Amino acid sequence: MLSDVTRRAGATRESLTLGNPMTQQCESDLRPSPATRFSLRDFTGGGRPVGVPWFVRLLWMLMSRCLTMQWWCPNRLRVLVLRGFGARIGTGTLIKHDVKIDWPWKLEIGNDTWIGESTWIINAEPVIIGSNTCISQAALLCSGGHDRFSPTFEFDNAPIVIGDSVWIATRATILRGVRIGDGATVGATALVTRDVPEAATILAPRAYPKADS
Repeated sequence: MLSDVTRRAGATRESLTLGNPMTQQCESDLRPSPATRFSLRDFTGGGRPVGVPWFVRLLWMLMSRCLTMQWWCPNRLRVLVLRGFGARIGTGTLIKHDVKIDWPWKLEIGNDTWIGESTWIINAEPVIIGSNTCISQAALLCSGGHDRFSPTFEFDNAPIVIGDSVWIATRATILRGVRIGDGATVGATALVTRDVPEAATILAPRAYPKADS
């Protein structure tokens, strides 16, 4: 009799479990989860040639943090140090303090260009900036990226080219592979993912009051 009671109790628990939508296993649960679409553990880091030995990168990190990013560093010395690490910078160019440049040996800037405070240039691939161009405060130029379809989330980088007489306004973001034509304007906080024609103006969406419903 005890075994019959135990059997009936087990059957009851099974029926309750199968009938409970919180514990049922749907067919979709057996499919691969989007949370497993890539494995960062298997990331190789290929496709991102650095171009210089490790000790040069280490020396640049020390020099940039301790000297070129400091407010008291004269522009002439800042440009001189950047050139010493391989950057090609024209005459009359002004690079303000707190400008973060990942790899100066992949940077080219023309004549009489301004680079504003707190600009960040992530130049996994070359970043080329023309003459008489203004990169305003806290702009982001990012030539690096990742392939979201790669099973190991590998790099997907491409150069950035910015022409002459361009204005990149404050906090604008320019992503990998973008070319910005001469005379173009990129407004504050704009996100640029495609090429910008000459003399074009790109603006970010503007905030507006929302009417009460």
